[in-house]
Amino acid sequence: MKISRQQVEHVAMLARLELSEEEVAGYTVQLNSILDYAAMLDQLNTDDIKPTAYAVPLHNIVREDQVKPSFAREKVLANAPVAEDGFFKVPRIV
Repeated sequence: MKISRQQVEHVAMLARLELSEEEVAGYTVQLNSILDYAAMLDQLNTDDIKPTAYAVPLHNIVREDQVKPSFAREKVLANAPVAEDGFFKVPRIV
């Protein structure tokens, strides 16, 4: 499958990009070379390859949760520009 100049211009228009004539020509060539490479990969025999989600095994490296004391509410609210009834007061967003 080849990408035409018109298709590059259409995608640029959808992305709201203003491309010069040289850029359109360059992107057309680049996208076609990417598609040619993908076509080469498509010809590989993968019958004996089982599907994988990851190339290497993943292990969870996240530490266990630890309960720790938090900051006092008064200390935290002391940094707030505006506080009311023990909470941060922020502008209403409608």
